[in-house]
Amino acid sequence: MNHFAFYGRVSTEDQQDPTSSLNWQLARSRQLIEASGGEIVDEFFDIGQSRSLPWKRRPEAARLLDSLADPSRGFDAVVIGEPQRAFYGNQFGLTFPVFVHYGVTLWVPEVGGAIDPGSDAHDLVMSLYGGMSKGERNRIKTRVRAAMASQAAIEGRFLGGRPPYGYRLADAGQHPNPSKAAIGQRLHVLEPDPETAPNVVRIFTEFISGAGLYSIAEGLTRDSILSPSGHDAARNRHRASSKGVWSKIAVRSILQNPRYTGFQVWNRQQRHEELLDVEDVSLGHQSKMRWNDRSEWIWSEEPTHEAIVTLETFTSAEAVFTGAQRAKVRRERTKHTYLLSGHVYCAECGRRMQGSWNHKRAYYRCKFPAEYAVAKDKHPKTIYVREDSLTPAIDKWLAQLFNDENIDETCAALETATGPDVAEQNRQTAARKKLKECDDKLAKYRLALEAGTDASIVGDWIQEVKLARKAAEIALRPRGSDGRMTSPEIKQLVTQLKGIVAILANADPEDRKAVYSELNLAVVYHDDGRMQVSAGPDACTNECVGGGT
Repeated sequence: MNHFAFYGRVSTEDQQDPTSSLNWQLARSRQLIEASGGEIVDEFFDIGQSRSLPWKRRPEAARLLDSLADPSRGFDAVVIGEPQRAFYGNQFGLTFPVFVHYGVTLWVPEVGGAIDPGSDAHDLVMSLYGGMSKGERNRIKTRVRAAMASQAAIEGRFLGGRPPYGYRLADAGQHPNPSKAAIGQRLHVLEPDPETAPNVVRIFTEFISGAGLYSIAEGLTRDSILSPSGHDAARNRHRASSKGVWSKIAVRSILQNPRYTGFQVWNRQQRHEELLDVEDVSLGHQSKMRWNDRSEWIWSEEPTHEAIVTLETFTSAEAVFTGAQRAKVRRERTKHTYLLSGHVYCAECGRRMQGSWNHKRAYYRCKFPAEYAVAKDKHPKTIYVREDSLTPAIDKWLAQLFNDENIDETCAALETATGPDVAEQNRQTAARKKLKECDDKLAKYRLALEAGTDASIVGDWIQEVKLARKAAEIALRPRGSDGRMTSPEIKQLVTQLKGIVAILANADPEDRKAVYSELNLAVVYHDDGRMQVSAGPDACTNECVGGGT
């Protein structure tokens, strides 16, 4: 009896129940292999993953590829119920060679059994289905966007999502789509919220009268009016640190939202797909939301809901923004490296501290009251600390962690703290670039040696680059099926870090920053000059480093 593994996929764009989709794909697969006496012994089924994602970026598909290299995997063939769901564009050509390499056959209904690696006809058929899959996805995107543009412009329909602050949803009758109406879906329309709509009017009135964004936010907070995230706290748990106070961004978002005029406006933002790595197209794309130019917005032909402000008021607010933007003097920004970027937190509010370059030095500061209207007695106006006040204490502590007495305990703490890495593809992309940079540097240094440059000077440079290259090689090594580093990998990483810590003070800033990131440092800074540093649940220290408030 042949033992098979099954692979299938269902995503949100398919509008299908995952259980039903899994069942019919399994049934089609079993129907294909039953004549040969085949049996499915393992299942790999991706839920909520777009077909455009390469196999290595789909959790279950990546797990299947990893299992191919395991001699004790328990199956010698893989069956796919529908190739359009599994392969997109040129993915078959990038994936099938892995199956061939490990001697695992791939079965699909479209060729009536196993794919023959030497058959041009089979290769053509699978490439055709990959193209059909890509074309189907593009057609769906085009139809959906065209339909939504028409519904917004002609029908003025509310197209879903959260209602803007100041509005709430009201029932607008039965859904016109019979299938959606059959399952109880209803149309909705925006109506002013009696509790929050007056606040929107107040914001527009004060802004047009000359008040600044911060001044408006400060007044709303002082009057104990909850911000949009505080008013709807259940859906804004990620905003808990703002504690319901108003920010300049919240005020600006309200002033720039045209739906307060009573018109339905769609396409203010659009999802764009960008290559994850232009040097490795096989990694596929990543989606990013971009603001569209106002000329691309879709306005309803007539007002669709009760206006909170008039169109003239909204236009006046826009004019204020336009004048302010024209008055700004743009200047070129200088790129600086912050060694602890993203790792320093303010003890008062729990937010990440921002990097700031002053007097040719790197600082970290928290200006929470400058963005949010917080009473000064609850949070100092500005908390800041110099980077070179933090790093010596951190390096000293790291040196102690990696000495012979503590290395085993450090490995255990890192293994406990290491969780699934959702940005593994980004990490590996950066590591590949770092490897190329290191190889280019080593080649230049060898040329310098051949040209007669002092060997002692070049030798130090080469040693630094070799250490950076080793860290990049470690980052490129495949992780376990759950994305966690294994104990041997952590042990080897820590052993390498023993050498890196010794030269941190003189290392290249980008290499030094990479070491801190790999250790997952978290620095909590108090406005009285105390610092708490951790690299896992059991590895932490307290230091007094000074600083300023």
